[in-house]
Amino acid sequence: MPDFDNSYARLPSVFYTKLAPTPVKAPQLVAFNDGLAAELGFAQLSPEQCAQVFAGNEILGGMQPLAQLYAGHQFGNFVPQLGDGRAHLLGEVIDSAGLRRDIQLKGSGPTPYSRRGDGRAWLGPVLREYIVSEAMHALGVPTTRALAAVTTGEKIYREQGALPGAVLTRIASSHIRVGTFQVFAARGDVENLKILTDYAIQRHYPDADGPLGLLRAVCAAQAELIAAWMSFGFIHGVMNTDNCSIAGETIDYGPCAFMDAFHPGRVFSSIDHGGRYAFGNQPRIALWNMVQFANALIHQMPEPSQAVKDANEIIDVMSGQIQAAWLRRFGQKIGIHNAEPDDFDLIEALLTWMSETQADFTKTFRALADGAAIGPSDWQVRWSARVAQEADPETLMQSVNPAYIPRNHRVEEMITAALRGDYHPFAALQDALATPFTAQPDYAHLAAAPNEDEIVPATFCGT
Repeated sequence: MPDFDNSYARLPSVFYTKLAPTPVKAPQLVAFNDGLAAELGFAQLSPEQCAQVFAGNEILGGMQPLAQLYAGHQFGNFVPQLGDGRAHLLGEVIDSAGLRRDIQLKGSGPTPYSRRGDGRAWLGPVLREYIVSEAMHALGVPTTRALAAVTTGEKIYREQGALPGAVLTRIASSHIRVGTFQVFAARGDVENLKILTDYAIQRHYPDADGPLGLLRAVCAAQAELIAAWMSFGFIHGVMNTDNCSIAGETIDYGPCAFMDAFHPGRVFSSIDHGGRYAFGNQPRIALWNMVQFANALIHQMPEPSQAVKDANEIIDVMSGQIQAAWLRRFGQKIGIHNAEPDDFDLIEALLTWMSETQADFTKTFRALADGAAIGPSDWQVRWSARVAQEADPETLMQSVNPAYIPRNHRVEEMITAALRGDYHPFAALQDALATPFTAQPDYAHLAAAPNEDEIVPATFCGT
């Protein structure tokens, strides 16, 4: 059985509320990540026991269920108390690589932080997060992961009517968010802010020197994460500070999407009416989130004015880190191993053409990797001359330009089928997305861009 070591549960009780998940009527396991289970120590559980444990009906020895407290800026507006309104942290395990991992249930019942919600999730968002988070992992993007999906045998009610309930088991390096710091800063609780800062440093960035060292480390991690998102055409959709992990992982897959036709202003989230979290805005919002993180951290600093100055310098450095990571990743996408600033115009010229022609983001870069002529003729001449200086650009491009992403129309197709009890599309997506850079003839249809009548114009939160 897993080796539980619940360090978060040893923090002061103000950080969380201890409570068990609400049992469900008839749990049934519909997805289980065998490889991840082996890493975590869950491989010996039977399917029947998995259903009970990962629905929240059975608490294993060593688990200490709790709901975490945090605050956050939601679409720029500060909410002084949020917290896990439909999630329970079961505990932490040390995996086979010696890494500490959170085991969390989503959709496991109400908590004191539910804000009048029912604490439940329906099957669609659970399967979406399962598929998309595992796809991100296969793409090499830091992310939370999916261990299990369980149906509950109960109906929950949303705008669409009665829907089948489900619970997702999510694995993370931790669930500490920018909002976790914000709640204590907003309360003027410097003592617990210091405790949280020390804990976060010890857990995630042991080489960081104090609060500013933590800020510097988190900014660097976020810079790499945002560049990774953009290199695959990913739009998080709801980059609130309560959805910003200090571990540098993608967390909280709500109205997320991978672009089909490219445009820097692309928005999918049905609640993002002003385009705050549009594709091209993600670097700016990441910087904004880190400013809020800095604002929370400096409450514990002995000289706030100097801390503000130092924090601003760190944020300024982060802007350059995002640009450098973006240039490196997009340079590799067109076959340049170590792109230089002079290569920026070449990359931007291709993206401009893609935006003007509404070219498919993933298929355009994959076609380039496969030797197709892409872009206007003058761009092709410039690009050919540049990559002639590179060693084996084709292999590089094929290693960073996926053939398969979880396209919106295929995800919706998969959810629709699952609601009928058909999990074959779900299994096919899992198989194809597990090796996204490899051509798979059996799954060629999953690489295709949507037809006009298949386009999904908006995505929705799973609440």
